[in-house]
Amino acid sequence: MIFRSTYPDVDIPDVSLPAFVLKGATALGNKPALIDGPTGRTLSYADLARSVRRAAANLARRGFRKGDVFAIYSPNVLEYAVALHAVATLGGIASTANPLSTPRELALQLKDARAAYLVTIPELLDHALEATRQEPVKEVFVFGEAAGATPFAALLEGNDAPPAVAINPRTDLVALPYSSGTTGLPKGVMLTHRNLVANIVQTSAVVQATEGEVSMAVLPFYHIYGFTVLLNISLYQGVTIVSMPRFDLELFLRLMQDYAITRANVVPPIVLALAKHPSVAKYDLHALLSINSGAAPLDASVEQACSERLKCFVAQGYGLTETSPVVSTTPVDPARRRGGSAGLLIPNTECQVVDPASGAELGPGELGEVWIRGPQVMTGYLNNPEATAAMLDADGWLHTGDIGSVDAEGYLRVVDRLKELIKYKGYQVAPAELEGLLLTHPAVADAAVIPCRDIEAGEVPKALVVLKGVVTPEELMAFVNQQVAPYKKIRQVEVVTQIPKSPSGKILRRVLVEQERTRTGS
Repeated sequence: MIFRSTYPDVDIPDVSLPAFVLKGATALGNKPALIDGPTGRTLSYADLARSVRRAAANLARRGFRKGDVFAIYSPNVLEYAVALHAVATLGGIASTANPLSTPRELALQLKDARAAYLVTIPELLDHALEATRQEPVKEVFVFGEAAGATPFAALLEGNDAPPAVAINPRTDLVALPYSSGTTGLPKGVMLTHRNLVANIVQTSAVVQATEGEVSMAVLPFYHIYGFTVLLNISLYQGVTIVSMPRFDLELFLRLMQDYAITRANVVPPIVLALAKHPSVAKYDLHALLSINSGAAPLDASVEQACSERLKCFVAQGYGLTETSPVVSTTPVDPARRRGGSAGLLIPNTECQVVDPASGAELGPGELGEVWIRGPQVMTGYLNNPEATAAMLDADGWLHTGDIGSVDAEGYLRVVDRLKELIKYKGYQVAPAELEGLLLTHPAVADAAVIPCRDIEAGEVPKALVVLKGVVTPEELMAFVNQQVAPYKKIRQVEVVTQIPKSPSGKILRRVLVEQERTRTGS
């Protein structure tokens, strides 16, 4: 059966992302839009709107055109929003890159996205330049100043208006984040202006900011959760955003206290820290009204413990990069909260739960693969029609690869994954990438990477290797880990005699996972 949102449908305007998100910015005037938490540096709503126009005008003057891809390789900084919306104003596409990406990983994204421009921070410029030597771009910008790149501030000079660009919100792409989807290496997720505007409208119909709200942006803007929920929904709702370049618990708590944060969007490991870490007691968090967790399932006991300790509303939602990302969220009304659930489908959203073996549609409370349909669903994967066809069917259903159920009241619960991704603190780790690197080592004959449960991180990558030479587990971990971002690091290595595979040669990863869980009792 098809489960439909219990909320009434909302109208989705056919406008570009910046026109929608920033339509009230000038009127908000000197109200802070973004504050850099550690330094206090502030960008007002009026300055944000003005900077977007100037940056768009100067980018156009430098030859940036509709359809060009602009890579943003940076942690959270104030100018992130300026770059994103200036690019979008010109009909360009922002491809957000993880600032932890190695030069090799960044070069792969630049190549696949066909990026024409890139912006980074001084601390990452060497990595960025190394990547662009492999995959050249027309110009490299830097937030701040550093030799070898154009200061982003050069785009904020003058007061010219940007050229008018005709944008079709339904077909023109605006964002190209990278996700591993159900399996394999990272792929460019093609999101249109309408996808993102729809998700902002859908989510805002359920979760509305009250006057004077201040939100904590600890999650990275490059991730779709940070991109849509922390940045664009907050700007659309006129919220003041306090950002951090990276997570540090003590700094996070101090900023929550000093800026009287009312709303925090986080991931399960942060909720766990807020529920149990002794440092929390040292800070005054009385202004906090709500904590919303996403990117991975949150255990009901942790949800309740955090709520009781901080005396605030703790909820969770569900989404994917491929759904812009929000699919469901817990209603604000505490009486409608269901601990451990991912809440109710947001407006204009449909869900099916399907038996992965037979393809049969399942009913309330039955576990199966979660399929999603709605205006927030991506148009497909860039340059990858095969992966698109495997994820998105002809009827518009997105096959999430997640196992869950919808109860009789419409509450979605996600309990496991069909897909092979490892979720490390909400980050996606593709086993295939780590396996490929392991197989380049001369002492490795075969390899498989599986998730190993971890209380703090959720899951960590564990490698099972068949050897053909002499090498220690520590040497193998070092070999791989120096080539990947920190969150992708292999944390355990076990030597085995063979890797179980199907007749077609596909690794039987679920068999390995089940063996691991039986062995560890987790």
